[in-house]
Amino acid sequence: MSQIKVGIVGATGYAGAELVRLLAGHPAVSLTALTSQSYAGQAFWEVYPHLYRYVDMVTSELEPDRLAAECDVVFTALPHGHAVPVAREIKRRGKKFIDLGADFRFTGVDTYQQWYKVEHTGADLLDEAVYGLPELQREKIKGAWLVANPGCYPTGAILGLAPLLKAGLAEPDSIIIDAKSGVSGAGRGLSLNTHYCEVNENIKAYNVARHRHTPEIEQALAALAGRPVTVSFTPHLTPMSRGILCTIYARLHAGADAGSLYELYQRFYQGEPFVRLLPAGMLPGTKAVTGSNHCDIGLVYDPRTSRVVVVTAIDNLIKGAAGQAVQNMNIIFNLSESTGLAGPGMYP
Repeated sequence: MSQIKVGIVGATGYAGAELVRLLAGHPAVSLTALTSQSYAGQAFWEVYPHLYRYVDMVTSELEPDRLAAECDVVFTALPHGHAVPVAREIKRRGKKFIDLGADFRFTGVDTYQQWYKVEHTGADLLDEAVYGLPELQREKIKGAWLVANPGCYPTGAILGLAPLLKAGLAEPDSIIIDAKSGVSGAGRGLSLNTHYCEVNENIKAYNVARHRHTPEIEQALAALAGRPVTVSFTPHLTPMSRGILCTIYARLHAGADAGSLYELYQRFYQGEPFVRLLPAGMLPGTKAVTGSNHCDIGLVYDPRTSRVVVVTAIDNLIKGAAGQAVQNMNIIFNLSESTGLAGPGMYP
């Protein structure tokens, strides 16, 4: 098989850099173009020295027509509102496109514009986009040219809740998602909120009741449940570089018990290469998934409150971004999903 020619737009952000790192070691990939608005003309390893002698490419400015002509698949890791022009050129050339941003995650423009406060200029493309959560959309991803990579918080939340919603066991208006993220989730740009002295030895909630990932979570859960789902979602910033821990609470309909819940999750995720249902009594931690494409899941049923507590852990830059994007690429090109992604993470 010939090498897949890959271009990455926004390669010098944290998610873009992880894409570069993963794809530089991918046996079926040839990195063809790396674009950067801030570092155009610089060698990539000058921006990210850990890739010295691994990636010798020089970053360039974005030229969508040239990028689409030279590449088989293009990844975009851009701020919201910037992916549509690239997508149009990719479609015109008949190539594949995987967007790590939010521009194609929603089924309609109204929700996007309400939560992101940006006019959507690609409404005509939304029907062609597939939400790229492989555990739920694998068959659709296979035939897609446009894949919308899920957000990091939604990945952890949706994978934690999917078996319950699909089986109709959870009350759709009872769901509470308490999530905590490392600082890399805020991106590489300078901000007072992510300044060392603000973050170190501190944990705080932010964007309470108004985080942009809320409607993305609700849209995916509603599709599973077959009815509207409303969640209470509260994210927190924690003093660690990477990782997301979601602690999810849901009230269950009568008849549930710990054993049947565990069996439900076992069946639902049987054979999934990157979802690890932990043994009963063991709960996930972010350190165990750092640097990996795994989502670890643990659950506890509380008969006193008729609630299940589901805990998930992912690396926000891998399964929450770049790793999942590579997993989607592997599916599109009929490769094993674990190609370039196999193995555990780093510890400690």
